[in-house]
This record gives sequence, structure tokens and C-alpha cells, in this order.
Amino acid sequence: MALAENTDDQGPVAGTKSILGWYDGTRPMFIDLVGDYAGKELFLLEGDSLLRECFEDDRIDFDSGFQLLHSVYVIERFLENLIKRHCSFHIAFFEDHSALCVPPGLSAPHRARYLLARTVIKRHLTLRLPASQPDVLVNTFPALESEEFRRYLEVTPIHFVMAHDGTSRSFKTSSENTKDLEYSKILLRGMIWFWNTQHLNVALINQVEFRDSKVFTMIVESFTASSRAKLFMTTTFKSQLEETWALLKDYRKADEPDFEVDVDELEGSPRAERNCESYYLSAYAVSALLEDDDSDTFLASAFILHKILLVHTSISQRRLPLVIFDEAFETDIEVFLAKISNIFRCTMNDPEWAKFVKDKGADDDTIDLIDGRLFRATIQTMCDQDLEKALPAATRKDWAYLRGMVKHLSEEEISLKGSAEPKSSSTTNDHDSEQVSEDQTVLPFSQPIFNKHLECIHVAANTSVPARPGAMKLFRETSHWHNYKKPLNPKHAPAPKVSKWRNPLRMNQFYMNEMTTYAASLTGAKGKALDAETITVGPKKLAKLVEEKPEKSVAASRKADASPAKGNAMAKKGTKKAAAGLSRKEQMIAENVARKGDSEADKAFSTWAMKRKDLDPISSEQDRYLRTIDYLNSLDSVKTLHLEGEINIYALLSLLTWWAEACKSDSKKREGYHIVALIWTTIRTICTSKSPISKEVSQHAIKICTLLGINDALSPIASTTDRKLSFKFTYPLQTEKLRIDMSQSEFQLNYCGPYMDRMLDAKPDPRVSSFIPDGWQRDVLDQLDANKSVFVVAPTSAGKTFISFYAMEQVLRADNDGVLVYVAPTKALVNQIAAEVQGRFSKKFPQAGKGIWAIHTRDYRVNNPTGCQILVTVPHILQIMLLSPSNAKSWAPRVRRIIFDEIHSIGQAEDGVVWEQLLLLAPCPIIALSATVGNPDQFSDWLTETQKSSGSELKMIQHHTRYSDLRKYIYEPPQTFKFNGFGKSFGAGLGLDGLDGFEQFHPVASLIDKSRGMPDDLALEPRDCLSLWKAMVNCETKGYKVPTSLDPAKALPPCIRKVDIFAWEKALKEVLLQWMGDRSSPFDRVVAELMPKGSLAESDKVITTTSSNSSVTDGETIDPLDLEATTLPLLYQLHKRRALPAILFNYDRSKCESVAFAVLKQLVDAEARWKAGPQWRKFMEGYEKWQEVKDKKSRKPAKPAKKSKDVDDEGGSKMDRMRDEATDGSSIYDLFDPEVPQADFSFSDPKKLQKAELDGFIRALRWKDIREELIDLLRRGIGVHHAGMNRKYRQCVEMLFRRGYLRVVIATGTLSLGINMPCATVVFSGDSVFLTALNFRQAAGRSGRRGFDLLGNVVFQGISKERASRLMSSKLPELTGHFPITTTLVLRLFALLNGSDNSKYAVTAINSLLSQPRLYLGGQSFKEQVLHHLRFSIEYLRRNELLGPGGEPVNYAGCVSHLYFTENSSFAFHALLRGGYFHTLCTDIDSKTEAATQAVLQEIVLVLSHLFGRRVCRVVDDPEEAERIHRSPSKVYLDPMPDVATQILRKHNKDTLNVFTTYVKTFATQHVKEEENSLPLTRIPVGLAALSAKSGIQRPNGNAQVNETVKEAATNIDFLPSLSIPQARSAFVALSGLGDEFTTIEDLCSSSREGVFLEAAVIPHLEIHPDESRTPLNAYLLDFYMHGTLQPLEVANGIPKSDVWFVLNDFSLILATIATSLALYLGLDSGADPEMLDVMGSGDAAENEGDEQAADNTDTAVPVQQISPPVQAVPIRKSKKVVDDWDAGEDALDAQEQFERSGGLNGTGATDDEEYKKLNDVYKAFRKLKVDFDEKFKAIWA
Repeated sequence: MALAENTDDQGPVAGTKSILGWYDGTRPMFIDLVGDYAGKELFLLEGDSLLRECFEDDRIDFDSGFQLLHSVYVIERFLENLIKRHCSFHIAFFEDHSALCVPPGLSAPHRARYLLARTVIKRHLTLRLPASQPDVLVNTFPALESEEFRRYLEVTPIHFVMAHDGTSRSFKTSSENTKDLEYSKILLRGMIWFWNTQHLNVALINQVEFRDSKVFTMIVESFTASSRAKLFMTTTFKSQLEETWALLKDYRKADEPDFEVDVDELEGSPRAERNCESYYLSAYAVSALLEDDDSDTFLASAFILHKILLVHTSISQRRLPLVIFDEAFETDIEVFLAKISNIFRCTMNDPEWAKFVKDKGADDDTIDLIDGRLFRATIQTMCDQDLEKALPAATRKDWAYLRGMVKHLSEEEISLKGSAEPKSSSTTNDHDSEQVSEDQTVLPFSQPIFNKHLECIHVAANTSVPARPGAMKLFRETSHWHNYKKPLNPKHAPAPKVSKWRNPLRMNQFYMNEMTTYAASLTGAKGKALDAETITVGPKKLAKLVEEKPEKSVAASRKADASPAKGNAMAKKGTKKAAAGLSRKEQMIAENVARKGDSEADKAFSTWAMKRKDLDPISSEQDRYLRTIDYLNSLDSVKTLHLEGEINIYALLSLLTWWAEACKSDSKKREGYHIVALIWTTIRTICTSKSPISKEVSQHAIKICTLLGINDALSPIASTTDRKLSFKFTYPLQTEKLRIDMSQSEFQLNYCGPYMDRMLDAKPDPRVSSFIPDGWQRDVLDQLDANKSVFVVAPTSAGKTFISFYAMEQVLRADNDGVLVYVAPTKALVNQIAAEVQGRFSKKFPQAGKGIWAIHTRDYRVNNPTGCQILVTVPHILQIMLLSPSNAKSWAPRVRRIIFDEIHSIGQAEDGVVWEQLLLLAPCPIIALSATVGNPDQFSDWLTETQKSSGSELKMIQHHTRYSDLRKYIYEPPQTFKFNGFGKSFGAGLGLDGLDGFEQFHPVASLIDKSRGMPDDLALEPRDCLSLWKAMVNCETKGYKVPTSLDPAKALPPCIRKVDIFAWEKALKEVLLQWMGDRSSPFDRVVAELMPKGSLAESDKVITTTSSNSSVTDGETIDPLDLEATTLPLLYQLHKRRALPAILFNYDRSKCESVAFAVLKQLVDAEARWKAGPQWRKFMEGYEKWQEVKDKKSRKPAKPAKKSKDVDDEGGSKMDRMRDEATDGSSIYDLFDPEVPQADFSFSDPKKLQKAELDGFIRALRWKDIREELIDLLRRGIGVHHAGMNRKYRQCVEMLFRRGYLRVVIATGTLSLGINMPCATVVFSGDSVFLTALNFRQAAGRSGRRGFDLLGNVVFQGISKERASRLMSSKLPELTGHFPITTTLVLRLFALLNGSDNSKYAVTAINSLLSQPRLYLGGQSFKEQVLHHLRFSIEYLRRNELLGPGGEPVNYAGCVSHLYFTENSSFAFHALLRGGYFHTLCTDIDSKTEAATQAVLQEIVLVLSHLFGRRVCRVVDDPEEAERIHRSPSKVYLDPMPDVATQILRKHNKDTLNVFTTYVKTFATQHVKEEENSLPLTRIPVGLAALSAKSGIQRPNGNAQVNETVKEAATNIDFLPSLSIPQARSAFVALSGLGDEFTTIEDLCSSSREGVFLEAAVIPHLEIHPDESRTPLNAYLLDFYMHGTLQPLEVANGIPKSDVWFVLNDFSLILATIATSLALYLGLDSGADPEMLDVMGSGDAAENEGDEQAADNTDTAVPVQQISPPVQAVPIRKSKKVVDDWDAGEDALDAQEQFERSGGLNGTGATDDEEYKKLNDVYKAFRKLKVDFDEKFKAIWA
């Protein structure tokens, strides 16, 4: 959270005087690095930032113990964590940054150690990483601004940088602002500023959290500053950085030793038997020191001996106590180590040394060069005993060699003799309390269903622990639920409260009415309105229906191309719309029609003759053609059958005249080839039509092809009728110029791609009547018919949707009981699917209370969720329903199939785990659908295994091609723009080619980085294939030839189809991929040739819009990066080309609104200017006159008493008068309304929506208090759509867009997931961290939807070419999962078993879950580990008194379960509840004064802010900013919790730590047999293992098997004071003296030994600030509760404006959940649903309240009988129920009486009454707090 006051338009650069000030003003976002941001993109890990982060691990003993190897281990473990989570990165060290790796606040001798460690680690990674991780490159550059690094950035596609911002996480670092702490902050943040200026975002390494399979961190976004601000910052910041570098160098001048390396002396040294670099280094360094007069031979001897022991001792033996000497000797040691570190560093950095080592062939073992603890232990041992005899033989041999070498180099003698100098020594056995077993037992537990799964876990139960009789007696939630559910039985059901505002039936009617309207706006596969099919049950009928389907349909199919003929529901019998081909039955019908004297044909032709009277006068050939095609598409199948040939020839006449006009000038002819493409597709339609074609039609078609030179379009036309054309076909006078000026194949490839025949392996199928399914679609249907599971991966618009509806129909036809659940990731998709079900199916049920469908989300429901057959919901709700004990015997066993749409949502950080749990719990076959899965095979393997264990087979079906192509463009805005109105649209051709500012972006041009390869889904349209082939031919060399077989003339047939293109594209890509993999190939030249050439002076253009009513105004200069300025020019161009409707995607909610309002203002201003001009005045004068005439006519004299039927006073008949009025009425003023936005200043299409309907929408929105500006936007055809918008407004936008009234929608990602909002163009408006490979594909897929557009346009606006290239060539991220068996899930599973009396469904669900072989998608765990984890989750629940010994949920189990969505916070809350903290705080809450009550509530909010909705706060370093925060009335940093609460949570964390430490120990003892002696990432063996790796046998995992002589040598070193070998802790971490005593859960998880699986994310603990984390928490919740205002949350607390509603609503939901679960627990709310599905945040509640009021003020059009009230125990109370009805009959005395009547607390006596009273007080306090908080929340949104 940033804490700077800067608004969006200022950006992070305004008013910045210093680097620290600039940085405090940035607003980093906390995100899932891989899933939500990076995907597979490459990033750069800054080397010194990595070292600094790892060196600050407080467990590394660097001070006294100098643990070099431990620090190497920490680095490797960090990198391994990144690699395991699919991060793709390079590492870069900058030599001039070396000082930045050293943690601040250290003395010079200690800094020398870190600088040596840097040298060692840098070299280790450079040499060793390539072998184990070839993709991770390690580079060293002289400086950030060096030429080498600039070149590296040019050729390497770095997506962002990971660096350190100087804030320390270490508790050792002093919080005082020492000088070098401040210097390092300025320099590290200066480096972040540098990356940002290079347009690179920065991820903060010191904020990284590894959770499950995710990496979370903060991202500092790059910024675009104005040139002035940029210049100011560059000069100011650069001078500040130079100054700071100078100060730091001066401060640390002692760090640069004055030592000259001279390797010559070593040349003659003897070669050791053990030829390792560390021996040579040690001998050389010690000799150099001994040559210095004042050096100590004793320390030199000890160092050499310690070096030998490092080689001969196993890692596990090196856990040593820290030996401390007297002060004087300590100083000697410190100086010695500092000197030797400096010598080592200088030597290793010297090129001569590297050459020497290489010549010697010595092994690099420098990672284990020094071990400070072993060095000290060696000194002590040398003093205490004579080591001459104690040394084993192998060690003595090395000693003799090294002693000789030191003698050779320095002529000094080293010896093993002791010294009297260290006077005293003390030993600290840090962290070593050799505790045995007592805590390695668990509480007794036995549950038959779980027992059989947990057999493999051997852990002793401690039966001696007394049962603590008091522990379980407290309210068992299960018994309370049963007690208080009794009133729900039908006989005594409490009458539901019905009032004016709360009438469930009326509410349901209101929602049904909304849904019916919504359904009416949806369309089927061919763009027609949905037609509900009546479903009846019964297999026989079903079989018959399936047979009849194809028979019933008459073919109406032109190709599914140029505006496909749209099917329609028929009035005539036997003429239902159709797939393809005339069946026998259809032929008979056709003969009957003929026998009836062609009456159908005559009717059709007379209607056509009438229509032609409208079409003939149209002067524009283009408009006439478009109107003709619209008419053809609107015909029913009978008329289409007769008229298709004639209407197509009429369309050809318009096109031919249009083309002839274009051919009059060469330039127009070049631009007019899209007209010939339309002629080509019309000819193809005639040739392939199944309708009767007359001879005259076929003759004209042949003649036109010959004239134009496009004979390849022709195929034999079977003429079946002699009917003459009903109009005269006239050819242009001059026909010689009509021929195309290119080969036919080139013409087809360049212009006809979108119109080519798309049939791949499509065949009619009796199961599908609305279209002809492709092979993959038929395969899916076969799987569904066999009742198998399917996983379908197909691009957007490929045709996945129908699969879901086929499955729904199966369930509806099977019986009246089966249930299909449709799970969608967003509420918008839930609403759409439900509306589509409403529009597609109707069914009558024999019993009342049943229905086809229902919606159930957290914030509202429609219909009865357990009484319907198709439930549309979100993951959380389905999970609650599947785990609900009350559903286990009734609803859950009826679920026949679950559809998981957009299944890639499993990869999301927030809700992914719920998706994963649902897939594991699914009790039936599933359908999983997605367009964007990066690792489909791996995901499919995992899904197959999960399905197998629940008894279903799964098949993956993949389809790779989109139905319609997407064409990408870069938009360059003009320099100035004058908007005077839209004017007419031109150009019926497809695409945006030739429009000002739009430049096509060839997909291959995006492959600027060869190392990334080519994404599998990089699709080329025919023209792309042609330009690629031409570029390859142009660039080919002798060694790289393009095969002649790829010449389109040879590769393609005369009339090209899509299937031919796919084969050609594949062949071209194969050659291209070969070139791509070879550096010497011409690949780069091909890419350069296809690259957009940039603005061909286009950005210099001045664009003036012209319309029939233009007036000249001065154009304003446009900032090309300002989206608010460039959006209208872009939309104007799209309007000109008829490329609207468009959706503009911007991933910032507030930016969506600001862009929309900017466009609105421009439109309003331009209209106002025009209305001030003469044209408008003249028009209005005419209008007023017309109005007067009309008024006169309407004032008629009174009618006489009687007249003949037809004649009136005016002497003419009624017919005459009507005729007069008709001729009068064709005035231009008829439809004119001066009050509404004029057509030239609005994007709306009034023809698509009646004014009354629009007024109805607007009335409904005003009821919901929607802002007027948003309503003004709708009137002008613009919508805004994001999750922060009111639900009703979002639905309006969706409906009006689908109806065609709105033509521009500006949206965040909410519209990219599966929403049926087809558009012609998608614009990516501005860059964002959230514009990822996945979101790009999802959003781009909205354009060019099947059945609507033949081509989709994708435009990049305000996005650089490099970024656009990266998006187009990016690969989808791999889906990874979460550890699904969370502690709350375990508790809920026990509640399910217990509450349903071990029902069959519950037992099956648990057995299938626990028998999964691979629970964890992409996770490292295996079954034994998971079951071990499970056993200790049970142990945790037992110890926290949430489970009884037989697995029965007890005490507050319900409360914790209901807070499942806040895990692990819910367990911390439970600890406080169980610990009596709230009981004490809330005592006698009713009798307190107002002020005392407020103090209590404020303290509750303070404590809850520490538990829920936690956001960290960045510490501010800029003094001015810090002072401003200090003075601010807002609370920014959260105060510590009260001591009592902190103590309870500390104890809870400690107990949890003990439980899971026992888990690690028992698991390690039983399952981990091998010694840990290899580094985690590079797998390099260390110490004795390294020795045996050369002399012993290498084990497959990299651990060496120790041979006998080595083993003997090791065991003989018994003079070392080794401590016990830890069971749980890694041997590498134990080097710093740490044993099995852990301080925090994080400590346990990050340092447990290899082979142990432990997932910190699912261990129920919460970091307490400031105990476990130095980063302060944000006080935004407390601040809001205290002040109740919005602005400080954004300004001071740094909560983005667009997030405020969500974070407050989430907290409100938490309060509601706590209060309601306490009410249930106390038995106070007998009407509440025990699953608490109705509880919601007050923001959602307020929205529903609005619906209730709207329902009361709206006449619902849905007949009441349609919605039978449910006849079920669970009352369908509308969503705000429990939350707002608590007061009703809830007086404390009544509650007490009711409680006593129900037998009290299982008869536990008086103390329980006291306990009850205390808990009742807690409940009252929470209820008060909820009411209080909600009032403030509602007030700010009112």
C-alpha cells in the first residue's frame, strides 16, 4: 500500500523531489506473480537483490559462525521455490552493485564475509546452474547502463525485473535509520526507478511469499511521465544517485582490500591427491597471511585443519555448538577471518587464478570454503587435546600435503600443537534441548471411514491424557442445529414474514421477469432469438425425437459464411429450420408444394416484388447490397428455398455496378477488391445452394465470373427451374476494366479468406438440428451419451457452448429428479447461462415446487436451488451444498452431472482451491470446458485420475482452430483531431485495412524473440500465409531454401477452402520453425519484413471528421498516450468502417469510467457546438412548421350523429384519409426528437430498440440510484462494465449491447470470461499488469464470434509494438493447483459424515477424495504425505476442541466451518473465542454506556482487523510524507492487538507449531531414510558426500552412497563436539546450530528437511505483527469504522477506489457470518438456514433491497403459476434474511426461555447458564457492530 496522495491523473511522478519521495508515491499491487501476471514470460532476477534477501534470513549464523554453506543452501532453496512454481527467469549481477548485497548496519570485518559469500555464490550459480537448470542463464555485467547490458536487453524479452527495495524483513537489522540503511534504500529504489523508466515493472523480492503452488509479491508498475517531469526526474535523481554512491563508497572504504594476487608461486606446488580448489585457495591465503609479520601461526594452523575436516566430515555431523572465547581472542578471530575473506575474494576474482585452477583441473568446491563454527570447535579441540594421534589416516595425509604446501609458499611451519592463548571458552548449545518423544504422541481418535485410509500412519496415541470433562460439554453445534431445526417441519413451520418490502414470491417474479427479458436478448448459433423447446420425460419419446430431428428440418443453409442465413422458428408444418441437404421427406414436401400449383413460390415472389420496390430506389450500391442481404437472412426456410437464387443475383447486380464504379480509377480499383470478394462469396453461395436455381441465374453467375476473371469460384450448378428473373439484369457499359489485376489464387488468399468454405469434417448428426457439427463436437456427444466425463479444450468461438445445453437436455429428458449443476466463475456468466436455459427449455412438472432452473450465488437466488433440475451457481455455493449434511440424503445423490465452465479458473490464487476441491468431491461425471489451458495433457492426466477414483472415465477432446479468424492491428492516433459528428459509414469489406492510424500486425512479426519458440495457437489467416510465403521466398538463402511445393500455385487447389489453408499453414510453419532454431538462417529478416512499418507519417495526420452537418472547429493536439484523448478518434474510424460494435478492455475499473466520461463529454460538447450553428437553426425552423401543420390536422371537428359507414364530414372515405395521411407522413421530421442525442453524436442504434423499451430500462436503473452520467452514456450507445457496477446496470449493458442498441462497451476482464457479447472489434485500451497471455486470449476471443462475424478485429491502443508482440507470441501459463485438503475442509467432511449419519453419499465422497493417487495438481506431494498431513490436521482439530474422539464436530465447529472462506483467520478467531477473550470484553454489553459500548466495539474492530482482510502497509521513508501521515486524521498503521488477545494467539500459534513439528518428526522417522547431503537445486553433494561421489557410487537422486573407507574415516573424527542430528530440520540449516526447536510455522516449513512435504498455506496459524513480521498492517477497516468516510481510505490508506466497495463488503460478510453462526449456536434464530447460504455483506444486501423495492414498483409480467412456491423444508427467503431479521422476536428473555425449554445445554447446570449469558453478550456485541458498520457502509454508497 502506498501512502502518498496522488490521484490517477497525477501519476507517481508529480511533485517528486527525491527518490524516496517518488517511491513512497508509487502504489504497488500485491498479486499472484505467475497465475495473474507473468505466466511463462521471462523475467530478470537482479543478483544482489537475491543475495540481500537471502542473507537477511535470520537463521543463517553469519556473525560468529560464518555459515557460508548455509547461505548457499538458502539461495538454492529460494531459486528452487521459483522454478517449482513454473517461473522463467535469468539472473544478472552488476559488478558496481556488489555493495548492495550486504545487509546494512554491519562492521567492516563482517561485511568482508558477505562480500566473499557474494563471490562464491555468483561463481557457483554461473558454473553449476546450467547443468541442472539450462534455462536459467546467469550473466554478469559491469553496470546497469553498460553497453553489454543494453545489448542484452535488446535481444532478451524481459517482461519485468525482480529486485529489492531496501526494506529489511530481518529482525536482526536495526530499525534505526543507519546511514548505510538509508544509502542502500536510495540506491535500490533508484535502480527500481531506472527499470521503470525502461518500461519494465519491478516485482519486489523482499515481499515474495510462497503459498501452495503460487508466488505472491508486490509489483511496482512502470509509469509514463510527461517529457518535462521525465527530464526533471532524470537530472534530479541521477545526481542524487551519484551523490549517494559516493557517500556509500566513502562509508565503506574499508571494504576494498589492497591485495595483489600472484599465482606464479603456486605453479611449482605439488599436486594434491585431493585435487580441489579450496585446498589450493586455503594454502595460498594462509601463506599470504603468514608472510605478514603480525599474523598468528596457531590460527593459520587451525584454519587449515578446519578446511581438511570440512572435506572429511558429513553434513549431519557438522551441527556444532558455538564456541565463544575471551574478548581479546574473539577480536583476533574476527580480524583473521576478515583478512582471509578479503584474500579469498581478491584471489577468486583474479583471471590468473581462474586460469591456474583450470590448468590444474581442480574441482570447484568453494561453496564449502569456511565454516565458522567448525573453525572455532577446531581451535578449542587443538587447545584441549593432542591431535597428532587423534586424526584419522585419510585426514593426516591431507594435513601433510597442505602443511608442505604452506611451507613451500611462505616458508612458515604450521602445526597441530595447541596454544595457551584463548583464556576461556564457553559453549552455547543454542536451540538444543534434547527432548525426547513426550510430544510425539497424539490424542486418541477413531472414525471407521477415516481409519482405513489412515492405517499407514503409525503414531502413538496418548491415552493417559485425561478426557478433560469440561472440554467437550460446551454446546455441540450438531445438537443445537437439530434442536432448532425442529420448528421447520411442515406442520409447525413458522409463517414466513411477508410485508410490502419482503415478499419472496413477488421477489421471485421480479427476478423471473428480469431473466425473461434477459433471455430475449440472447441469440443462438446463427444469431436468431432463442426458441424454447418443450421437454418431456421418457426414453421412448426421446429416441423418437432424436430420429425425427433431421427429418423435421428443411435445409436453409447457405454456407455458414457471409452473414449466415439465420434459421427461424416456422409457422408452417414440416418446414422447421435445418442442417444440410434435402432428405427424402423434404423432397416429397417439395413435390407436394409443386403439385399445389407453386402457390408457396408465388406467395414468396410476390413478397419479394414488394420488397424490391423499397430496394430499387436506393442510390448507394453498397447500401442496397447490405439491405438485400439483411432481407435474405431474415427469410424463413420456405421463402429462402424459392428466393435464394434470385435474391443472390439481385445482390450481384448491386455489387457489379459498385465494382464497375470503382474500376473507373486505378487507385479506387486497388482499394475495391473487397467488393470482388463479396462477388466471389455470392457466386460460391449460388454454386453450393441446395435451393432450386434457375437457368438464367446460373448463366449470369458464369458470365460475371468470366468478366472478372474469377472462374475458379465456379463449380457445376444444377439448374432445376426455368423461372425467369423478376427484374432486368443490366451489365455495365464498359466491361474490359472489370478483370482483376492478379492471379486468382493470390486474389483468393488476399481477399477471400474470411469467406472460404469452413467445413472441416462436419457431417449432419440426428442429435443436432441447429447446425452441422464438426468431428470433435460429435465425439463430445458420443462421450456424453455414454455417460462419461469430458475435458474440452477449444478456442473461443469454436462452438463449445452447445455441449452444455445438450447435457442439460439429457438430464431434463431422463426424469424429473436428476440435477445438472453448471459452475461458472463469475456472476455475469451465471446470469447469462440461466437466461439462456430460460430461453431454450420449457417443461411441465407433475409435482408442485419443481422447476427447470435456479440461480444461486452468495448474494441472490432465483427459484428454488434444491427443487430445480438445472442449478447455475458459483464454486463456493456448490461446495457448501455438496458438504451440507441436510443435502447428503436428498439433493446431493440426485446430481447427475457437473459442468465446470472456464475450468482454467482452478489456477486462480483466490478461489482456485475451491475449484480443485469440487473436482475431487464431484459425485458424478463432469464436463470441463476451457479455451486457455497451457498444459492440457498434464491437466487431463490429473483430471482422469481424479475421475477414476470417483468411478467415471474421462476423455480429453482438443480442437485447435477458431471458426473465424482474428486480424490484429496497432493503432497510432493522429496528432490533432477535430470532431464534428460521425457522418455516414462506408466499406462493407472486412477488417480495418486502409483506415487512418490502423496498421495490420502480422502474427509472425510478433516472434521477435526466438528463444520463446512459437506458441501452439499462433494462427495465420490465408493472407498471412501468403505474405509469410512471399517474405520467406524474398529472404531465402542458398542454405535455406523454401521448398517449391509450398508455392501457392502448387500447394493449393483452384477454389481454395479453409481446410487447404490449414495444411499449407502447417507446412509453412514447419519450415519457419527449422529456420527459427538456427542462428544463421534468414528468420530474423523474415520477421523484420513482416513487421508493421510504423506510422507512415500517419501520426502527423490531422483528422477532421465530416458529417452532413459539419462545422469547422479547431482540432486539439492529442497526447498519443492519453486514452481519454485517443479513444474517440479510434471509435470514429471504427464507425466509418462499420466495425462497431466494439468492446474496449481496460483492466482498471476507474480508468474504464474516466475514458467513458471523457468520450461522453466530447460528444456532448461537439453536439452543443453544432446546435449553435446555422444548420441546426434552419432544421428546427422546419420542424416547428411541420409541428404546427400536424397539430392543425389533429384538431378535427366533432363527429356528427350518424353517417354512412365509410364516409365522414370531409367527404372522403376513411381509406382516402388514411392514404392522404400516409403520403403526408413520410416527412424527415416523423422520427425526429430534438431532446434526444442526435445520430451524428451518438453511438446508439435507435432502430434496434423502441424508445419505450429504453425508457423502461432507464426507469429501472433510476430506481437503483444509478448515476445520471452512466444513464447519459447509455443514451449515447456507450456502456461501462466491471465488477464494481450495480448488477442491474451490468445486465442492462449486456442486454442493450446484444440487442445492438449499445455499440461501445468499455470493460475490465469481467466480460472476457465466456459472456455471450459478440462484437466486431476488440480494443485493448492501455497496458496493465493484468493484461496477461491468458486474459489477452480470453478477451480477444470476444470478437469474431461464430455465426456473427466472419472476421474479428483486435486493436492495440496505447500499447507499444514490443508489448503487443509479447502478448501475441506469449504461451499460456501452466495450470497449477493448491493443496486441497485444508483444515476447514477436514472439519466440514466430519460435519458431513456426522450430520448425515454416515450417509452413503458422504462415505463415497470421502473415500473417493482420500483414495486419490495425486491429490495436488502440479504439486510435489504423494499419497503418504497427504494422509500424514490429514492425520495432523485432525490432531489440530482435536487439540482445539473442534472434534471429538470419534470425529464428531463439537463446540464452535459450526462457526469455524461457516468462516471457511477466511481460512486461516477463522482459526485465530476461534482461538480468541475459545480463550474467552470476547466473553470478557463483551460482559454486560447491554448495560454499558454508549461511550463504553463504542470502546468495546472499536476494540473488536481492532482485533478483527488483525485477523481478517489483512493488507500490509509499506513503511514510508520520505520524511515529508511520514510527517504528513503523522498529521493526518486517518489511521494508517494498525495499532498492536491488546495484550490479552496477543497472548492467546501466541499460545495458539505455539500449540499449532508443536502439532506440526511432531508431524514432521514422525513423518521423517517413518519415511525419510536417506541422509541429506546434496544442495536442493544443483544437487551438488557436499562434504563427505562430495568425497564419496568421486570414490563411491552416485545415487540416482544425487546423494552419494558413502563407501566403507570414507565411512570409517568419518566416524573416526570423534573429537568434534557435534550436537544431536535433527529429525525435522534440514542438515544444511542445522549448520548454524539449529535443532528441532522451531520458532514459527514459517520457520518449520522453510527449513524442514528434504523429503518432507509441508504446506504452510494450510497450517492454521496467523502471523502476529510485530512478533513474526516487521511489515506493519494497514488500519483501513478500523479507520473506516471510526470515521465512516471514503476519501481517507483511498488517499491515506492507499486502497484503490475501485476496491473499496469490495473490501468493505467482504468485512460486512464476515461480521454477518460470525453473528449468524453465534445466533444459530445459541439457538436464537430458528428460521435460519443452518448452512447459512443466505448470509451476505451489506453491500450485496443493499443491492437486493433495491430489487425488492423495484419489484414492488414494477408490474411483473411473469404469470404467477409459473413459479410454484417450493414445497420444501428449507424456506426460500430472499437473500437478506438472517442478517436483517435478527431483531424479530429476539428479545433476550424469550431466547432464554426457549433455550431452557429445549433442555438447556444438554442439562449441564448453572455454570452453563452463566456461560450462555456471556456468549449471548458476545453475540449481541457482534450484532451491534454489524448494524453499526453496515449503516456507515450504506451511508457512503447512498
